[in-house]
Amino acid sequence: MSPLHAAAAVLTILAMGAAIAAGGRAVLQDENRRVAARAQASIAAQSQAPATSANPRPKAASPEARSRAIDPEVVAPPQLQPQELERVEPRAPLSELALAGPPKPPKTKMPDDWNGTKLFQPVASAAGVIGAKGYSVAISGVDIVRQDETCTDGGKSWTCGTRARTAFRAFLRGRAVVCTVPPEGGRDLITAECRVGNQDVGQWLIENGWARAAKGGPYVEAGEKARMARKGIFGPAPSLSGLPPAPAPFAATAQPTQPILDPSAAATPPADQPAPSE
Repeated sequence: MSPLHAAAAVLTILAMGAAIAAGGRAVLQDENRRVAARAQASIAAQSQAPATSANPRPKAASPEARSRAIDPEVVAPPQLQPQELERVEPRAPLSELALAGPPKPPKTKMPDDWNGTKLFQPVASAAGVIGAKGYSVAISGVDIVRQDETCTDGGKSWTCGTRARTAFRAFLRGRAVVCTVPPEGGRDLITAECRVGNQDVGQWLIENGWARAAKGGPYVEAGEKARMARKGIFGPAPSLSGLPPAPAPFAATAQPTQPILDPSAAATPPADQPAPSE
């Protein structure tokens, strides 16, 4: 190899080594810059955080464990000081069953279109009382006129209770009566409003004077009008002049009776029969 070639090879090696060294220095500087940037970012984040973030959170104090002596023969609560107890309000019951109260009677709910219970073949036991279908209904707003009640007109007494009941029966004539009683009501006397068709039964009784209006009831004014007009029980006794006279009571005449077995008749045989042979 000539000295010229050897010198060129040495120069080439030196140039390559210088290039490698320069590249290493550039990489090292780049890495240093990245590390410095991370450090600056960390310092900035720490400077923005609150001063109390570095303080550790206090741990919740665990309740002090208490122990008591256990005796299989004795059941007792742990010993507690009065100041350690706290009274709290009781919670609401989860349902009505938790109240453990007496059972409430069932409510009879009527349908929206219910206007009363229809009673067929009513019978008036008095002026103002209807019996039908096992019910006994007293017309509300009316003082009942009993069957045995008597009224006085001009010093003359007459059975106005029986007359009022008869007039009430003639008004009903076995027609169906609609009363505001429960469909499954009891068998005691029930006070209710009743009507026959569109006619108010209580209004008819008061207007015609066959009952007295109850104090504070809806028929007080109609009752005063009937009293002033002397209708029904407020009027005179019914005239019996047009009726035939009542028949006289039948008195049976006493007639002599003959015993069935008459000893004298048995001893004397009839004339048409022969005497018994001896």
